[in-house]
Amino acid sequence: MENSVVVPSVGAKRRSRGVTTLALLAAAMLALSGCAHSVESWIVSTRIHQGEVAASDGNPADALLAYRLALRVDPHNLDAKTGFVDASADEAQLQYTHGYFDAALVTIAQALRVDPTSVRLDALKTQIESAKLKQEIVISNYPTYQRAGQELEQSYLRLNEANALLVKRLHRFSYTYDVGDLSAAIKQSYQLQLDVGRLTNRLIAYRQLVQIGGPQTPEETPGTSGSLLPLP
Repeated sequence: MENSVVVPSVGAKRRSRGVTTLALLAAAMLALSGCAHSVESWIVSTRIHQGEVAASDGNPADALLAYRLALRVDPHNLDAKTGFVDASADEAQLQYTHGYFDAALVTIAQALRVDPTSVRLDALKTQIESAKLKQEIVISNYPTYQRAGQELEQSYLRLNEANALLVKRLHRFSYTYDVGDLSAAIKQSYQLQLDVGRLTNRLIAYRQLVQIGGPQTPEETPGTSGSLLPLP
């Protein structure tokens, strides 16, 4: 009896090719999915590393940008979240010390969306809001306070120069043993004391003007520049 040879039908062949194609497509999709996940992980890791480097270099703005880019790829990454909040607090602190109150509050608000429970952000926000309120009171009392304050700062910086010259005289004596250097240092010390006394009086007057109101302009009438709230 001859063995019969079964010849697959055309339909069977087509079904077989269809199954094979689907299997290949599925394998390709899995491979691509894994590859995409690897790329995303690499991007997030790279951004986090960039943020850490920028933060260690004292550059919170760049650190903030790096962590923000990491969160765009993976919004749930804990390291990126932590870095973003820390960098935001550092940047807000820097903005605050430069007097950019509104910008600092915006930076804090964005970070609080990532971590609403951050104690550091909440404390900094309270501090800035308090400073902003005091600034508004000072401006109301003494609109030209900033210029007067800057002049005082420059005067005190000049004291540093005078003090450095005095120290230079003392150092010069350490190798010349010339008593004239000591005499010059004493003279500069007396002058320094006089300058400090004058500046201290100016500083006291400045504080008083900030508290009770600055000098009135000709357009103002008496009693219009009273203090809104006494400042410490």
